[in-house]
Amino acid sequence: MFAKLFTRRRREPTPDGTYVAGRIEPGRRIYCIGDIHGCADLLDEVAGFIAEDAASAPGKVDTLFVGDYVDRGPKSDAVIERLASGDFPTPVIGLIGNHDDYLLRFLEDASFFERWRRLGAMETLHAYGVPLVELMRGGSLESAREALQTRVPQRHLDFLRACRLSYESGDYFFCHAGVRPGLPLDAQSRQDLMTIREPFLSHPEPLGKIVVHGHTRVANVDVRANRIAIDTGAYATGVLSCLVLEEDTLRLYATGQAE
Repeated sequence: MFAKLFTRRRREPTPDGTYVAGRIEPGRRIYCIGDIHGCADLLDEVAGFIAEDAASAPGKVDTLFVGDYVDRGPKSDAVIERLASGDFPTPVIGLIGNHDDYLLRFLEDASFFERWRRLGAMETLHAYGVPLVELMRGGSLESAREALQTRVPQRHLDFLRACRLSYESGDYFFCHAGVRPGLPLDAQSRQDLMTIREPFLSHPEPLGKIVVHGHTRVANVDVRANRIAIDTGAYATGVLSCLVLEEDTLRLYATGQAE
């Protein structure tokens, strides 16, 4: 079951003693989901929660994913299929994560596998039915690339290639990893939006908007005055978190939590 963690209005203190002062545009609700990493079962649970919860929405409803659909978990193919096929309770806004980018880069250049291997590539290849025995014995990377290319449906590639680097709504800025402090949000690099950790994570000052991001795993959703981290390590913990934004209110729900 999906468990409600808390509801907070903007003038209530966050765990670090500061305040969230954000709102999205009136008449809209956004469900924002952290890094899925091949956990199709948890995505199904999230979808069930959203289908029920969205019935009370007063207006426009969207679900925004901060990327990293693939790698590490067992069912990357099923995750992408659900989102690419439109089999979701609301319209979907997809952002690209570094792991999704790795898959696309491998399809263009087999040598990229050496970098991707230690980051979950084998789980993704297995999910798509690519034979792994020969590859693990030092087989041809080009053969593996060609095998993956024939097994990934075009709609999966279309979905990943259409994913955005960032998205904005009201006082919120959404991206996969974070932003580089000191640069305007519209001047951020592709690399930073997908992979930055420091100096972003330790930066205490305003960033232009409240940045909602994944990429860096946290034990619990981390709500701060300038950013909200929502990657709760679904593939390792069974906890996939969902941030719900509506006007000046935020709610948090997560799988694998006791009521």
